[in-house]
Amino acid sequence: MRARRARARRILDALGAGNPAPRTELEHRDPYTLLVAVVLSAQSTDAGVNRATRTLFAAADTPQKMVALGVEGIAQHIRTLGLYNAKARHVYELSRLLIERHGGRVPRDRAALEALPGVGRKTANVVLNEAFGEPTLAVDTHVFRVARRLGLSDGRTPAAVERDLLALVPRRWARAAHHLLILHGRYLCKARRPECWRCPIRRLCPHEPKTAAQPPAVKPRFSRPTSWDSGDPGREEG
Repeated sequence: MRARRARARRILDALGAGNPAPRTELEHRDPYTLLVAVVLSAQSTDAGVNRATRTLFAAADTPQKMVALGVEGIAQHIRTLGLYNAKARHVYELSRLLIERHGGRVPRDRAALEALPGVGRKTANVVLNEAFGEPTLAVDTHVFRVARRLGLSDGRTPAAVERDLLALVPRRWARAAHHLLILHGRYLCKARRPECWRCPIRRLCPHEPKTAAQPPAVKPRFSRPTSWDSGDPGREEG
């Protein structure tokens, strides 16, 4: 366990060197709009959610305005997202319950968050971390994949991977760890073709086989964070 903790620290130090203050890429204004955006991100990319919420939040950025908009009105703004009808119902109902149970405010409490429609453990973790600064670790498809590839967990469920990672992450990276791992999985350690040639932690990674140590013929569409492009040898959800 001591060796795994030391390797986890080296991995996070290397990732954090290129992105010392990582944050969610979901556009939001406050805890409420963050909560809505995370609920909408299920089986959708962050970029797609951001396009939808720009018009949605222009029309309704509080629980009261969202309830007034109604399920059909919400759905009109998010029709480009998968499962938009179900998501519109979830957003409407969680907004109504926030007014009814919490005075229109997003609670800083896991049980209260998970009692809202469309909110599971991962969504609650993101909100607690990003909105309230809690050292939670949300395990999405990227974190699940990256943690297993890096040998930080052999868990078969998100809950098991979360438990393993929480035991390894040093205090310094307690809040930022899941952002670093998400971004690493989104832009470098991709599911089908990980871009190992520009990975800052490839020497710490036991995953095989690695992709060829040369850049692709066409620059990847997504290239952030730019500091990871140095060649140092050291929502699927989007």
